[in-house]
Amino acid sequence: MSPDDEALTIDEYARQAARTDQRKGPGTAGFTMLGLFGETGSLLTEAKKKQRDAASYLGYAEAVAEEIGDVLWYLAAVSRRYRLALSDIATAALAPRGTHKAGGNGTLTLHALQPAHMPIAKAPTAEFEHSLLALAGDVGTLIRVGASEPGRQVMADLLVNVMRRLIQAATESGVPLEIAALKNLQKIFDRWPRERCYPPPLDEGCDPEEQLPRKMQIDIYERTVRGQAYVFQRSSGVYVGDRLTDNAIEPDDYRFHDVFHYAYVAVLGWSPVIRALLRLKRKSDPKLDEVEDGARAVLIEEGVTSWLFGKAQQLQFFEGVKPGGLPLDMLKHVRQFVAGYEAEHCPLWLWEEAILQGYAAFRFLQKNRRARIGIDFARRRLTIKELP
Repeated sequence: MSPDDEALTIDEYARQAARTDQRKGPGTAGFTMLGLFGETGSLLTEAKKKQRDAASYLGYAEAVAEEIGDVLWYLAAVSRRYRLALSDIATAALAPRGTHKAGGNGTLTLHALQPAHMPIAKAPTAEFEHSLLALAGDVGTLIRVGASEPGRQVMADLLVNVMRRLIQAATESGVPLEIAALKNLQKIFDRWPRERCYPPPLDEGCDPEEQLPRKMQIDIYERTVRGQAYVFQRSSGVYVGDRLTDNAIEPDDYRFHDVFHYAYVAVLGWSPVIRALLRLKRKSDPKLDEVEDGARAVLIEEGVTSWLFGKAQQLQFFEGVKPGGLPLDMLKHVRQFVAGYEAEHCPLWLWEEAILQGYAAFRFLQKNRRARIGIDFARRRLTIKELP
């Protein structure tokens, strides 16, 4: 562990967390307290899952650390809405009967809130369960009293109680609050970055003839053949892939789904499916050819695309969803799909761009039944216009 003067201070964490607060301004305190209650409930759920499915539930320790980080984020957000410094709240929480006093605690670090050595808990202990229930009770009191719009000092003392319980629960679970906070910042900036800097192409060092297209136009159109509607694709006068149907009992226009793969190419610079269609597998590197461009990678991409389509159907194919609006859990599930493959290194915000651009093109095709799609990797854009 770094010395305290090099460790993450509580107020610095709060400042960084504030940069990802999507709901700022007056009238948001109630929403934020509900978020605190919800994340506390998620933390309890992880303990319940581990007890219920002790042998089969993997990733318990990592999930607890993530949920503790989320609770800390909302605790910082509630404090901010009442113009209270999180470091002052934490300082009071360190004393058994401490009360909130403002100022002079800006150098306090997250590392200083816990003992230097903590055992790692592989399963919820009785003490941890007791602390979680007490944490939930204090959060409930905070919300109940907060609904009556009490003064800042009352809210400060209630937040001190919550912070004290959180420190205790984190310690009993063996989770360093500093590690939980750093992981929390990494996660939220992965989703809502300070600055959108596009990563280099995944195939940057490959032979040019084995790179995905940086610029390409594809004409996609529907045509009826012997009473059956098919989707055809052409690029530079050459047919791309096979003609497609929905492969479903109820028509849902999934036959236009290749547009999602083109969006992955345009935005992520990744698509084993398009590599196979365009014969761009990286044969010069047998390992890449077998793993990243092989049949299993193709199936994983198709699985991601099909799973997202099912979600999108329930949300009007993401119509009206702005950047930053896709559910975080949805994007995290996508990353789980591609874990172990090069696409897992794409940040969540970039995945969101690819998904939203792909569905914008899909909705255009639903309406017009034909379009000219353009891959513009330099601008990370999938363009779409009417097909002449």
